[in-house]
Amino acid sequence: MFGMTQETYLLVDALVTIIGLVLLITKFKVHPFIALTIAAGFLGLTSGMPVEKVMKSFQDGFGGVLGFVGIILGLGTMLGKLMADSGGADQIAQTLIRRFGKDRVHWAMMFSAFLVGIPLFFEIGFVLLIPLVFIVARRSGVSIVKIGIPLLAGLSAVHGLVPPHPGPLLAIGIFNADIGKTIFYGLIVAFPTAIIAGPIFGKWIAKRIPGNPSQELMDQIAKESTNENLPSFAITLVTILLPVFLMLLKTFADVALPAGHIFRIWMDFIGHPISALLFALLLAFYTFGSARGFSREHVMKLLDQSLAPVAAIVLIVGAGGGFKQMLVDSGVGNLIGHMAVQAQISPILLAWLVAAVIRVATGSATVATITGAGIVAPVVGMVPGVNRELLVLATGAGSLILSHVNDAGFWLVKQYFNMTVVETLKTWTVMETILSVVGIILIMLLSLVV
Repeated sequence: MFGMTQETYLLVDALVTIIGLVLLITKFKVHPFIALTIAAGFLGLTSGMPVEKVMKSFQDGFGGVLGFVGIILGLGTMLGKLMADSGGADQIAQTLIRRFGKDRVHWAMMFSAFLVGIPLFFEIGFVLLIPLVFIVARRSGVSIVKIGIPLLAGLSAVHGLVPPHPGPLLAIGIFNADIGKTIFYGLIVAFPTAIIAGPIFGKWIAKRIPGNPSQELMDQIAKESTNENLPSFAITLVTILLPVFLMLLKTFADVALPAGHIFRIWMDFIGHPISALLFALLLAFYTFGSARGFSREHVMKLLDQSLAPVAAIVLIVGAGGGFKQMLVDSGVGNLIGHMAVQAQISPILLAWLVAAVIRVATGSATVATITGAGIVAPVVGMVPGVNRELLVLATGAGSLILSHVNDAGFWLVKQYFNMTVVETLKTWTVMETILSVVGIILIMLLSLVV
């Protein structure tokens, strides 16, 4: 190859593939699922893998990811939909607003988003909670940006850093990290990060860009909940936080008890993300369903509706898994691993950087997390004593950086808040970047301790 070593060729090949992937998604507007599939096939064929192995490798990666994350996404989405339609999300927000009062209502928004966001996809959490931003802005007369930014920060922080979100869960699978510890560290990092990027930054930027919600959107969305029979604050909280509690219990059992202990074996089953979410969903059938007077048919209809928006996400996540597998099987992953080891850069910082670059390029936090983790994973085997849970969080933090015009979330925020592109860059994009940078600083500090 024109005097190129095999290593250099592989690296150039991977670089060309990733640039091609970015162009397909951004310039040629190819659906990310198809773009990832094409990119994976291209990388396999050009990297010198045997032709008969190429699609097999993609298929294994796709199935490996969806065998786990596909199930989680389905259960989490169903849980979120029931919480929204029963008025549980509304109840959390109303309670916090009453407790915090008008002057600190932007803090209340961040806490609600933080709690409600735990079982939910960012986009779904956004659509669920945006009516609250409008209702609160109307009731309290506080600027929509001052209330909205903390809400977005709360949602975004848990989306990037706290399992059972698909991004962190994917990275946990790839890095082989412990889920309970990741949740625990994730909450330690996500909370102060959300505070700085949310209420503190939001209050400052709102003085400069107050935002001006469109009147028709205000009239359409800012309806107060008509359901008289809202689930109580406590019941809503117990239902949403049950999966997190069960996963943390599993970790506690793993730390406290010897392997093979009967209680530990059962806790590992109950605290597995799939069973934990399933238990929460079954509880929600009662707390958010029949106890609210919903018929079985109505609950079934809600569950059906909830799954349609997730189909695309599931396919993209799967194709991301296939692409990751191709990076591994073609030997690119190992190569990057060796280079990182020689360059003496901290693997945690490397994970953040790689995810950040892919995020800025593709606009998808999920694609950034899964590709970034796939590229950095081989490093873990070569550098002894890297904390795997912190690698997961670093990848997640990197995947949040600099959301701009190639990210669906950017346009979602722009339209709802009725801002120009420049205003959206100054509010939303800066907030996402603060989350990412503060996140990695806290993760590096945490790595000195754990």
